[in-house]
Amino acid sequence: MLEHEKMLWDQGVKYIAGVDEVGRGCLFGDVVAAAVILPQGLVIDGIDDSKKLSPKKREIAYDRIVEEAIAIGLGIVDVDTIERINIKAASRLAMKKAVEQLEQIPDFVLVDAETIDTTIDQMALIHGDAISQSIAAASIIAKVTRDRMCLQWDFAYPEYGIALHKGYGTKLHREKIIEFGPTPLHRPTFLRNILHQQGELF
Repeated sequence: MLEHEKMLWDQGVKYIAGVDEVGRGCLFGDVVAAAVILPQGLVIDGIDDSKKLSPKKREIAYDRIVEEAIAIGLGIVDVDTIERINIKAASRLAMKKAVEQLEQIPDFVLVDAETIDTTIDQMALIHGDAISQSIAAASIIAKVTRDRMCLQWDFAYPEYGIALHKGYGTKLHREKIIEFGPTPLHRPTFLRNILHQQGELF
């Protein structure tokens, strides 16, 4: 998990930010990105792609990352912006915002399978959250942050089960959309196929 970080450290790079996002494939809610700079040489047990960790293990890892990190930045892009610029651009914007929120300017950025708009040197790593501790840490911060937002959204829209499916297109979520219709936090362009199948226009 530190192969790419070690390569950069050996080249004299000091501050490496891992960057990842969560919520790209959701039908509902904001996309959230995180940027994390960890101390050089630090190894945190239990750090992995956030999707591979149980909620309890993610929370434990989240607390450890917050405790150990040199800097953490968050970037959040709302549904209106997602609809206006498309989800890929919105995800990249969230990542850019996350990097800009770092109190320590990184010397290099490792990004999960994306290129972001920054003058800082960067490298895109396919499946980066599985091969880079820095990116995995960012994925955990982003995932826990968005999951906590989902709990708030669930309180506002309890009939949709947001706390259970986190806004993804599960069978339950699709059924609830058909039953109750979309909320202001649903992404209209993501719902067209679902509603079209029911003979509805959106």
